[in-house]
Amino acid sequence: MFEGLLDREVVPEDEVTSEAELDVLFRQCASFSHHRVGSCKMGLASDPLAVVDHELRVHGLNNLRVVDASIMPKIISANTHAATIVIAEKAAAMIKAAETQGSHS
Repeated sequence: MFEGLLDREVVPEDEVTSEAELDVLFRQCASFSHHRVGSCKMGLASDPLAVVDHELRVHGLNNLRVVDASIMPKIISANTHAATIVIAEKAAAMIKAAETQGSHS
């Protein structure tokens, strides 16, 4: 399928030929990402582990919301980026609705 698109391998370079050299290359180049979730649990103020309410407002503080992946109870089975955008869009709608009603929280 990709034949004819490249005239040579880009990674690993031609000089990397042995298993040991490949191992070194992978250790130098490999990376991973952390998708932090669950550190700001959503729940009732009576729950000592809950950080935000159902409108993402931080319990005990005025005018502060948490709008990121940390409100997710568990990591999803895909990248968290799209889900975080959905959280942000919902938060924006809630903030706009609160402002329209005259409540700035």
